[in-house]
Amino acid sequence: MTEADWSAVRLTTALAGLSTLLLLIVGTPLAWALARTRSGLKPLWAALVAMPLVLPPTVLGFYLLLFMGPGGPLGRLMDTLELQRLPFTFGGLVVASVIYSLPFVVQPLQQAFEAIPERTLEAAATLRAGPLDRFFTVALPLARPGLLTASVLGFAHTVGEFGVVLMIGGNIPGQTRVLSMAVYDHVEAGEMADAHRLAAGMVVFALTVLVALYLLNRAPREGDRA
Repeated sequence: MTEADWSAVRLTTALAGLSTLLLLIVGTPLAWALARTRSGLKPLWAALVAMPLVLPPTVLGFYLLLFMGPGGPLGRLMDTLELQRLPFTFGGLVVASVIYSLPFVVQPLQQAFEAIPERTLEAAATLRAGPLDRFFTVALPLARPGLLTASVLGFAHTVGEFGVVLMIGGNIPGQTRVLSMAVYDHVEAGEMADAHRLAAGMVVFALTVLVALYLLNRAPREGDRA
């Protein structure tokens, strides 16, 4: 592989790692709120979180570009603070990746939180555990499989992004040129062998992730039957 390809690998890994960390920070309390709320607006909030699953990535990227651009609310705020605008920067890719991959983190966590028996949390409350204590000492440990699934899916989904990356980051070598863009560049240039090496690596990575998730999610159930 060329140095440019290795640069794309490093950039993609950094993007996926940072985005996954932010996704867990944002997605965990959001999943907990969705799992615990009894509000009639719950379907609306859940639908908003899941929107990236059904929206074309280019559509999502287009509206994020408008939001972050010079005429958008975030763009004007960045200008007021005399900060660099986010489009076509690594920071812009991180913001777009967090929004685009949010349902892949929130939904597994929400399902894990909803599977916790209510009586378990009530028992902790009778022992004078406050809401935060119940969340950190009871809910999170019990939701560990969902947390692991959310982390892996969030990371893997970020690695495979294309449409959102194209709209928000463009294709700037060393700054926003991630693996998916590198594959596209090689194909466009007729460099099929180079494109195949990168694409095959991503296929192997995706298969490994899915097999690992299957094995990890199956193991506790087999242990329970024993």
